[in-house]
Amino acid sequence: MLKLYVIRHAETEWNAQQRMQGWKDSSLTATGRKHAALLQECLRTVPFTALYCSPSDRTKETAQIVLGQRDVPTYFDERLREIHLGHWEGKTIAEIAQTDERNHHHFYYEPHAYNPTVGETFLDVQRRAVAAIHHIAHTHSEGHVLVVTHGVVIRTLLVYWKQQTLAQLWENSRVYGTSVTIVSFDGEKWMLECESNISHLEGEMIRG
Repeated sequence: MLKLYVIRHAETEWNAQQRMQGWKDSSLTATGRKHAALLQECLRTVPFTALYCSPSDRTKETAQIVLGQRDVPTYFDERLREIHLGHWEGKTIAEIAQTDERNHHHFYYEPHAYNPTVGETFLDVQRRAVAAIHHIAHTHSEGHVLVVTHGVVIRTLLVYWKQQTLAQLWENSRVYGTSVTIVSFDGEKWMLECESNISHLEGEMIRG
């Protein structure tokens, strides 16, 4: 049995400012690093056999904190990168709502209709994310694999694992920074065991 521990990166400076990141990047906040350290403690006994990580700096740093001193084979996969947001990257959500009202509405309220002139659709992200996890499943028939990626990527995977439509993208649990989603694969089907768990952050102030 293969078990994936799918984690969203810790809080960044742009997360705290409600800025869209996409393929751009910003540094982890002190709070983000603290939350990643709390997750490290929570997962310290899980015998990870591999790490698959988005090549963004924020995912790399999160993964490094979570693994600590453990020596785990590491693979960086472009298919686990966050959604490409084109001209939105670096702008606040409030700025986007004012300057690109139609696409902003589709993004948050009709995700299946979101179709930017520059960047990716949610279907684009889901296709590459699903390809990435199938690659992992083909490469690792058993064991515990850590996957460190991004919020939209995880949301598209949740929709896939639950056999939902992309119109339901925002209906599942909120994917907070350092949240853990656990899914197992028996060679035939995926089984969602734990969705966006943040029990390691009990008592912490949490921002999206």
